[in-house]
Amino acid sequence: MGDDEKKNRAMTARRQHLKSVMLQIAATELEKEESRRESEKQNYLAENCPPLHIPGSMAEVQELCKQLHAKVDKAEEEKYDMEMKVQKSTKELEDMNQKLFDLRGKFKRPPLRRVRMSADAMLKALLGSKHKVCMDLRANLKQVKKEDTEKERDLRDVGDWRKNIEEKSGMEGRKKMFESES
Repeated sequence: MGDDEKKNRAMTARRQHLKSVMLQIAATELEKEESRRESEKQNYLAENCPPLHIPGSMAEVQELCKQLHAKVDKAEEEKYDMEMKVQKSTKELEDMNQKLFDLRGKFKRPPLRRVRMSADAMLKALLGSKHKVCMDLRANLKQVKKEDTEKERDLRDVGDWRKNIEEKSGMEGRKKMFESES
């Protein structure tokens, strides 16, 4: 197994670990958000919708219906007012965005650069400073020294083979060969 395969496996394992940690954090955050929403809903219902007790006589039932009808009307008015506020604010946002675009003119966005972030930095950014998770995978690796073998030394000492051929080519090369033989 080559060094590249080991590095790829280590990187893949690291990515998988980071994914699992981030998914666990996201799951706990979703659960917290869901429980918070549920408690807000219960509080709102307890505050605005008292328990219903049905009276026995017809006049009391009619009075209850009138009260409920008045509450429904009030809720519908509030809903309409809020919808109008939302529409007004979205219209203002669209106008401001259009003005901003007109002021800028044609602007070419620069290409985004890839940000290199270590696993520790990513976890710290995600979790904050309260969690201490160390992903120093290099701490467990041992140092390996590269030794020169005799074959590599011989190959370096031979030099460039093209120089020898250029020297021996042509008439001058043959003359040198003839002179060196005698």
